[in-house]
Amino acid sequence: MVNAQKLSTSFGQVAGIYEAGRPGYPAEAVSWLLAPASGAAPPRVADVGAGTGKLTRTLRDLGAETVAIDPDADMLATLHAAIPDVPTFVGSAEALPLPDASVDAVVLGQAWHWVDPAAGSREVARVLRPGGVLGLVWNIRDETVPWVARLTAAMRGSHAETLLAAGDPPVGPPFERLEERRWSWERAVTRETLTAMVRSRSYVITAGASERARIEREIGELFDEIGAVGDVRVPLPYVTRAYRAEGP
Repeated sequence: MVNAQKLSTSFGQVAGIYEAGRPGYPAEAVSWLLAPASGAAPPRVADVGAGTGKLTRTLRDLGAETVAIDPDADMLATLHAAIPDVPTFVGSAEALPLPDASVDAVVLGQAWHWVDPAAGSREVARVLRPGGVLGLVWNIRDETVPWVARLTAAMRGSHAETLLAAGDPPVGPPFERLEERRWSWERAVTRETLTAMVRSRSYVITAGASERARIEREIGELFDEIGAVGDVRVPLPYVTRAYRAEGP
């Protein structure tokens, strides 16, 4: 079995596929995450586990002064090529390359499930200014739709989906209570985008050749069934789950 460390750092080898296949985040959800820090104008925000910049773009578009942090230099290189005005730093939630009390918010998109919650919470609290906010957000495919449930079965569930199926994500002191909001929405995707999304998942990236072949065969058959052929777009439903906690 592939360990979590290898899974969490597997994305850089498919950074372009990740960028093509993964969705961005609803602006309403990101605005909600930042609301406790809205007194700062503009708020200074650290996007941790920034990857190729899916969340970074929304933060920037909302006017936040943003820095992007990720343990994978290849992912950050893709982010920098697309958003050259955002500073990038190699680092992790457990070891942030930031001074004490230097940001108004620390946000993680599709990333907290890779973090040690106790160590990550302590480190986030260190870099937050008084009254700052920790924000966590995930885009989860809506598996109440039958074909989406079949897609997950073919490519296996992710660490994030397993974590959130068990309840709220864990955090440690000094964060005591998480607020949660959810948004349902759809993304119009082509077969190419769907395939990139599947190939960007850590389980698929690290799977052996025979397992990858099985996944490719099963998703190909499914995409034929739902009419995702050529440039035809099909609606892929998501539920965005956002959590926030204010620091001391």
